[in-house]
Amino acid sequence: MAAIIDNDKRAQQKARAIASDIYLYNKARIEKAVESDTFFESMSEFITEGRDLFRSSVLPELFKKNFYDRAIVDRVLKPMAHIKSPIW
Repeated sequence: MAAIIDNDKRAQQKARAIASDIYLYNKARIEKAVESDTFFESMSEFITEGRDLFRSSVLPELFKKNFYDRAIVDRVLKPMAHIKSPIW
């Protein structure tokens, strides 16, 4: 088992890696969800699974810093900014 991450930089890297994987493997689903303004409902299972993985990989105080949710916005939602959607 990998060591628990105990610093901000590595925690941010882990959060971005998880979010990037969600984007990579679900791009078409994410596009449809953004178009229909159902992103959080449609992606809930993947986001929760990623959050659980992140939580288990970092110290509790690092989990509380919201790195994972910011990574979801930066790595999953922002690349979809070109899509016409009621979200924007």
